[in-house]
Amino acid sequence: MNLVDSCGWLEYLGEGPNAGEFAPAIEDLDRLVVPTVVVMEVFKRILQQRGEGQGLRAVAYLRKGKVVDLDASLAIEAALISNTSKLSLADSIVLATARKFGATLWTQDADFQGVEGVKYIPHIQRTP
Repeated sequence: MNLVDSCGWLEYLGEGPNAGEFAPAIEDLDRLVVPTVVVMEVFKRILQQRGEGQGLRAVAYLRKGKVVDLDASLAIEAALISNTSKLSLADSIVLATARKFGATLWTQDADFQGVEGVKYIPHIQRTP
């Protein structure tokens, strides 16, 4: 199983320099896990930058994977992770979801660098 965090999705959908790095996980729809917090973060960013229509199209693509709602047990796991790792609320939910499904977490968020079960891809700045 694979879980791509928000920055990976935005890189892929925006055809950024690392888009190809995230393609194997995103395009393997049968093994793709998508936390609802990732849906929210991706929609919010695209809404701000490109409008609601583009945001909804992105959400339609995310929904091709297995969308996982935040329930009480997952929230507790995320809180435990946040307490010991000092990750943000959203990052803790993402990591807890990945662990629940035995998924590899794909990201370019440096906060996850060195975390077990994470495929960290260093961020590459776009060149003008």
